[in-house]
Amino acid sequence: MSYYKHHIFFCLNQRENGEACCAAQGAQQAFEHCKAQVKAAGLAGPGGVRVNKAGCLDRCAGAPVAVVYPQGTWYTYVDHDDIDEIVRSHLRDGQVVQRLVLPPDVGR
Repeated sequence: MSYYKHHIFFCLNQRENGEACCAAQGAQQAFEHCKAQVKAAGLAGPGGVRVNKAGCLDRCAGAPVAVVYPQGTWYTYVDHDDIDEIVRSHLRDGQVVQRLVLPPDVGR
């Protein structure tokens, strides 16, 4: 068993050259919201869920993105409702939110 049941990383990368990036799509706010929701649900900590910031995850065309490990499930999201669904369905109940899964061919 790993230290955390689920580990979710949010790309918070900011690009200055006008290219697509997660920071320009509200990634910091989504990260903060996810962290608060995980804590409020009692999921945070060892044996549970860890919410982390990440630099560029190189999937910029799908911005904003987050990835859940150990499954390696990549998500894109629009708003706090999407984050809430990821927390409830995937992080709490172990069910991937199919409508938010980032297609495997989306890269930079």
